[in-house]
Parts: sequence; C-alpha cells; structure tokens
Amino acid sequence: MFIGREHELSVLEETYRQPGFRMTVIYGRRRIGKSTLITEFIKDKRASYYVAARSSLEDNVKKWSAQFISDIVPEMEGVDFSDLEGFFKFAGNCCKDERTIIALDEIPYIAESDESFLSRFQGAIDTVLSNSNVYLIICGSAVSFMEKKILSEKSPLFGRRNNQIFLKPFDYLDSAKFVPRFNNEEKAIVFGITGGVAKYLTLFDDSISLDENIINNYFKPSGYLYEEPHNLLVQEFSKVSNYNTVIEACSGGANKVNEIANKVHESSSAVLYIIKNLTTVGVMAKISAITDENNKKKVNYEIVDGMYRFWYKFVPKGRAAIELNRGDVYYNTYVKNNLHDFMSETFEEMCRYYVLLRGLDGESDCLITKVGKWWGTGHDRVHADIDVVGIDEIGKKAVIGECKFKNEQVDKSVYETLMSRKGLIDRKYMEVKYMLFSLSGFSEWVVENAEAGRVSLLTLDDLYR
Repeated sequence: MFIGREHELSVLEETYRQPGFRMTVIYGRRRIGKSTLITEFIKDKRASYYVAARSSLEDNVKKWSAQFISDIVPEMEGVDFSDLEGFFKFAGNCCKDERTIIALDEIPYIAESDESFLSRFQGAIDTVLSNSNVYLIICGSAVSFMEKKILSEKSPLFGRRNNQIFLKPFDYLDSAKFVPRFNNEEKAIVFGITGGVAKYLTLFDDSISLDENIINNYFKPSGYLYEEPHNLLVQEFSKVSNYNTVIEACSGGANKVNEIANKVHESSSAVLYIIKNLTTVGVMAKISAITDENNKKKVNYEIVDGMYRFWYKFVPKGRAAIELNRGDVYYNTYVKNNLHDFMSETFEEMCRYYVLLRGLDGESDCLITKVGKWWGTGHDRVHADIDVVGIDEIGKKAVIGECKFKNEQVDKSVYETLMSRKGLIDRKYMEVKYMLFSLSGFSEWVVENAEAGRVSLLTLDDLYR
C-alpha cells in the first residue's frame, strides 16, 4: 500500500497534465522513497522507467534503450542503442504525439562514469526532447551531486527543469500510517528510531510487538538496520572511519566543533568539513537558538537522523552480545529501559511540528511561521533551555513549551520550570501562550492551577488527533 506523498504526487500530476516537454528533478537521501514515488506516479500511464547502473555510458545507453523499447514499443523488443544521441532521436520520434513519461533514476551513476554525459544530455533535450510530448523525470540519491551538478546555475541542465522535489522523511503523522495497529506511544517510538525514512518504516510489522521489531531490525546480526549506517556512509564518502568517529563524538554529547575536534583528535577545519558533508546528506544539522541565530556561541551541531541517533546510542555498546545472537538480552536489559530517555529529543521535534501545524491553522492565537528551541542564561544566571518556541514574525508574538516523554505525570515542578522561562527569549516577541506536552498526562495540581486560556496541557494522544 502506498502511503503519503500527496503533495509530491500532486506536483507530478500537475506537471504531467501540461502539454509539451516538461522536466522534474527528484532528489533526496537513500531509502527515502524516491523510486516508490516514481513507480506510484507512472502507474497506468505510458511510461518508461530506468534505474542507471554503476557502469559505462555505453552500457547504460544499451540498457536504458532496451528498457524504453520494452516499455513503449515492445514490438521492437531485442533492439537497443549504444549511441546516446541515436537513442534520444529514436525516443523523441516515439513520443511526438502521445504523452509519455521517461524516468531516469540514479543519474549520478551515468554522469560520474562519463564527463560528457550531462552536456550531451542537454543537447538531446534542446534539439530532440524539447519538440516532443515527453515528461522527463530525473532522479538521484547523491544529494550534493544533484545540487551541484544538476540544479546549480553551472549545470548544463540548468534552465531545463520546470520544478524540483526534494524528498524528505515522513513526519510523525504519516509515519504512523505504516503501523496503524500500534498505540500512539509505539507509533512515536517507531518514528523516533527510523527518522521517518520510508524504507525503514516498511520494516516494522505491527502484527508483532514493538520490542520484537526493534530486536529483529537492530539487534540481530541479520537485521536490516544492524549495519545500515556503515552501508550508507560507504556509499557516500571515501574515508568512512573519519565520518564514523565524528558521529560517535556527537552521539556522546559533543555538539561544538572544538569539542568534537578534541574528541576525534582532528583539526577544527577537518571536523567542520565532515559535518558539512553529513549535513548535506541529512545525518547532522546546524542548530541555532531561535531568536538568537546570529549568536555564534549559540550554535550546536546535532545528529538529526533518527536511525543514526538510535544506532549510535545503542548498537555499538551491544555488538558483542549481538554477534553472539544475544541481542535480545542486551535490548531487554539495557535498551528498553532507556527508550524514553532516547525519545525525549524526538518528542520535542514532534511537539515543535505540532505547534507549527496548529499555528499555521490559526489555533495558537498567532500565525506561527517558525519553530525551534532556545537555550541560554536564565533569570537566576543559571543555564536554561526551552524545548519548544513558536514564532509569529509578523505579529511579533511567541508561544513556548516544555516536553516530557516519561511514564509519570507532569507535576508542579515542570509547570514552574516552564513559567520560569517567561521573558527569556528576545523581548521583541510578546509571549501569548504556554504549552506543556506529556506522554503520561498531568498531575491534579497542574490541571487545577494551569492558567485557563494561556497554558495548554497536551498529551501524546492530542498530537495524533
């Protein structure tokens, strides 16, 4: 069953309906669901879909042309082309009248095998396909390549595309659709440990327990996710060990460049280069304290990919047990007891997303257009942080919130912590609402003393309504 991606499908459908040559670029990290999206879109349409191979241009043209002929003119099956221009001339003649989709997946594989490919591809588009009724979709997983070689002004293909789709992970609401029989806490955990990545979500089977799913995927030598970070890093980078040590340092709590550099015994410039590359592929991100974005002292580098975050926190410590096929013992003894602690960061992300959605829907007494977190010095000169900050840039208003993913009710102390955060963010924003988010509800004291209209009490179930 195909899940989500309604917006992306609507973009593709709208472009497809326009007559004449059209071109869309789709890109995003590996396992994100690009191929599934294309396959769903071309269903029941006149279309040819080819996934490039890591081989020569000539070999790819032969395979691509054979696939095109099989899909569009099967009566010519057995014919193929070795010449790119000849193939495109043939394809253009086949697609002059009837609307036809030509989808090329993993274009970096061909472009990297032959430096002339992109300029020759451009020539074919300009002289042949531009006069046809072809809807061309090109796709790639190497995000940096797609941005620099396909989308940038320096690309031979610049100016040919009509639009582009940067495919991102599913949000927590769409992720829940993959495991409809799980309760909301279990759905949230699935989202947290997969990062909303399509392929990883399909690995979870809600006919068995969440614990069994986690053990099967992460804590068995045969588990799909047991070696996944290494497999992905190998496909993206040459010196994998350097990237691995940087991620390990971040997982251990280092979030400043100099802290990471000291831990991995590398120069700050070398670490910054690695972080930049990890940011490009979506593993890490530069996080600034909201309303303080220009303060360089308030910049952290964090692992934002849920699968990497979970893997690096738990799998390395359990390798010996996993290799001895005792990963279930390690999981039940250690990992399971620390899942709620791990989920605190994911829960904050979910709450920020919820605030943004509700703010855009007009349910927050202001138009929230930006969300984030804040940290700095509190009123008592002690470090303070705010889990959720929603900003209305137009009305100069803000909402702030505190999140707890624990098996205990939010009590008076948490409420008072939130109230003590009043006035900490940039004073140009008037705080109009305060929010408490809880996995397990609220104590009687909090329910009775929360300021009506100004303090919202929200449970995990509220986030899924």
